Parts: sequence; structure tokens; C-alpha cells
Amino acid sequence: MEFVFTDEQQMIGETAKAFFVENATSERTRKAMAGNGIDADLWTAFCTELGLSGIAMPEAHGGAGLGQVEFAMVAEHAGAQVAALPLLGLAMASQALSAGGSDAQKAKWLPELAGGKIAACAGTDSLTVDGNKLTGTFEFVAHGGAADVFVLGNATGAWILERGAAGVTISSHVSMDQTRPFATVSLDAAVGDPLADGVKAMQAAREAGWICVAAEALGGAQETLDRTVAYAKDRVQFGRAIGSFQAYKHRLADMMIEIEQARSAVYWAACAVDEQAADVALALHAAKSFAADTFFKCAGDMIQLHGGIGFTWEHDAHLFFKRARAIQSMLGHGNWHREQVATMILGEAA
Repeated sequence: MEFVFTDEQQMIGETAKAFFVENATSERTRKAMAGNGIDADLWTAFCTELGLSGIAMPEAHGGAGLGQVEFAMVAEHAGAQVAALPLLGLAMASQALSAGGSDAQKAKWLPELAGGKIAACAGTDSLTVDGNKLTGTFEFVAHGGAADVFVLGNATGAWILERGAAGVTISSHVSMDQTRPFATVSLDAAVGDPLADGVKAMQAAREAGWICVAAEALGGAQETLDRTVAYAKDRVQFGRAIGSFQAYKHRLADMMIEIEQARSAVYWAACAVDEQAADVALALHAAKSFAADTFFKCAGDMIQLHGGIGFTWEHDAHLFFKRARAIQSMLGHGNWHREQVATMILGEAA
């Protein structure tokens, strides 16, 4: 594996960073939080003007033909601004279709997803299949309340269902992270379009989902450090910038060390998926658990190191904290991922 970004990858990262810094402002994010959790104008610009929505999709279906490393770079900078975008659903649904969809399904849906159609993806063990009719409940579906199309599956297959189809009921919920609200999707004898290889599709969806949230967590953690460092230089107490105090500097140093370890884990996982390395499962579990925990720690430190202002609604620290806490819990808690790592390394001794 090569852990040095190419010139093209660096350009993608710089482009994504500039776009989100300029457009994913606090004011726009808070406005989206009061609605369905999506900044519609930002999403349109991201998909149609910037064209990064198809970065990891095949060129034959309107994508850029790149991989998870490039997508992780985009997700990292989106996470740094807590952008109110349905990026997770895009990542999971597009990779599910790319890996397990038929040629006809890819030709129909991938260009639409690249063009801005909102997708959601989830799995459940409770789904029952009777012929071509699906019955079951999918809990905690990210952006399920706003999705146009769903890729839903279980251990045996995956299906595509459109919003408004007969037998599909969606119940939106108020979530801790209002930039990524959850919904419950219930199917009652709903007819779905089965993917050609549903098992492979759901595996690809899980991998893409873990990379997406891990990369977002990395970007969020780095931004909490950057903003706290900037505050430490400006805030003066006892005639000195608070960043000059030793105890304060130690906390910042601890944040930086955790973030650099998370960065290695995230891009190790993304590279492992792209290269189909033998340790891909180990890398994915490690990246999701470590990056999520790092973000949560750094977001908490950001609040404390900002003092009184860090606890206010007006300050953005709570946006990072809530996103971090949500990422910790979704797509498998850190304890579960660490159990998978322990089992892979220690076998029965775990």
C-alpha cells in the first residue's frame, strides 16, 4: 500500500476543502437542522456543480471511476464543517449498486444518484421475503425521511424500493444529530427490485458506510483541534494567551496525537478496500472504532477548552459534539468493532 497521496488526490482534497469551507457555513447548517437535515442548495452544488457525488462510481455510469481513498478525502472535509448532506446514504447505496446491481440497475440508478437523487441504505435481520414481497422494519435509517430511493437488505439479499411505493411507510424521528436525522422504514408486503447479488451489495454498502463515517469523524476531530488552537491564541487570561499555559498545551497535544493515529487508520481502511487487501476487514473495524472515539474525545475537549462559551447554543462546539456522539453509535458501536478486531487477531482466545 502507498500511503502518500498523489498530486491528483491532493487536488481533490484541496477542492473539497475549499468548497465546504466556503459553502457549508454554520448559518446554513443550522437552517438545515430546522428542516429535514439537508442543505438542499449545498447538495445540488456538490452533485451538479462540483461533481464529487460520483467520485467512487464507475465511469460507465456517470462517475469518476476513482476509489474509497478519494471518497474518504471528500467525506473528511465534509465532516470538518459538519455539512448537512446525505453523504452516508449516497456512499452506501452507490457502492451496493456498483458491487451487486445488474447492468440495468446500474445504468438506471447510478447516474441518478450522481445527479443528486437522495438515497438511504439499511439492513435488518427481521426482514421476511415472500416471493417478491418484503415485510419488515428498518430502524435508524439515516436521512430516511428525505430519501427518494432505498437500498434495503438482510443476510440473504438486497432490494431497491422507491419512496411512495405501495407498502412502504416512513416515520421520521428527532435525532441528537439534527444534520443526520433518522427514520424508521416499515415494509408491509412491499414489492422491491432485487439486486443481482444482494449479499455482495450489502457487504459493499457496509464497507462504504464505515469509511464514510470514519472519514467524517477524522475531519471533525481535526477541525475541533484547529478551532481550539485558534481560540487558545486569541483568548487572554492573566495577561497571557491561554494557549501558553502548560496544562492547556498538553490537552491540545493529546488531541493531535489521537487525530494522527485516526488519520492513519482511516486511510489504511480506504486503501485496503480499494486494493482488496487481505486485512481489509481488520482495517475497517479499526478505522470506524478509533476514528469515532477520537472525534468524541476531541469534541468534548473542544467544549471544555473553550470555557463558558463552549457550552452555548450560539457556539458551534455542540454541533461537533452531537455529530461525534451519533457516529459513535451508528453502524456498530466501538465496543462491537473492537470485539471483531480481537477475534480476528486472537481467535478463540478473544
